[in-house]
Amino acid sequence: MNDTVTAHKLLVVEDDGDMRGLLLRYLGESGFSVRAVADGGALDRQLQRESFDALILDLMLPGEDGLSILRRLRAGGETLPILVLTARGDPVDRVIGLEIGADDYLAKPFLPRELLARIQALLRRQRRYSLGAAAPTGTTIRFGPFTLEVEARRLMRDAQPVPLTGGEFNLLLALASNPQRPLGRERLIELAYGRDHDANDRSIDVQILRLRRSIEADAANPRYIQTVRGIGYVFVPAGGAS
Repeated sequence: MNDTVTAHKLLVVEDDGDMRGLLLRYLGESGFSVRAVADGGALDRQLQRESFDALILDLMLPGEDGLSILRRLRAGGETLPILVLTARGDPVDRVIGLEIGADDYLAKPFLPRELLARIQALLRRQRRYSLGAAAPTGTTIRFGPFTLEVEARRLMRDAQPVPLTGGEFNLLLALASNPQRPLGRERLIELAYGRDHDANDRSIDVQILRLRRSIEADAANPRYIQTVRGIGYVFVPAGGAS
């Protein structure tokens, strides 16, 4: 079954007019409903007008660059799946993008079919998130001052929501559903993102870092998500020694 038949809505941010036109045409012909803008200001206005299923964000933009936009969106609580496009395929840009909230990346130049495959994979993962993949039997998981509300798909701290992306939520849910059980990185990827996800050890480490920044008092000395040397990570709901 083709993932595009439901006419998912995509927002493309690309300052190059020719590339913007190509993406509009190709993704539109592939069954998506597509809007395209040239900069961060136009992006903000478009997000105020309507909702989207995914954002394709070029990093090399005039004025506010893509990394700054990405950081600002995530800091503001935006959970929209984001695929970043990098002009050079610079590994530093990719790592920084993942650290501050990108869900995937693709280096230019790229084959249109590869972009399409990445977008479809992103939407499949998001659909699994919305269905509550890896959800435990209970509807809430409590640890420290936090409450993980499984059905509502949100994390609360003292009755205040903690912004998480869909991927971050599912990773935390996978960990919290297996308390005191060390999980390797490959197993975490499978539980949180599904077997068809192409994440690697580095990307899962970046996601863990982002989670720790959201829930730990000191991300450098985590209490809840602890590292198990030679294995991976373990969730300690009591926030103490594992």
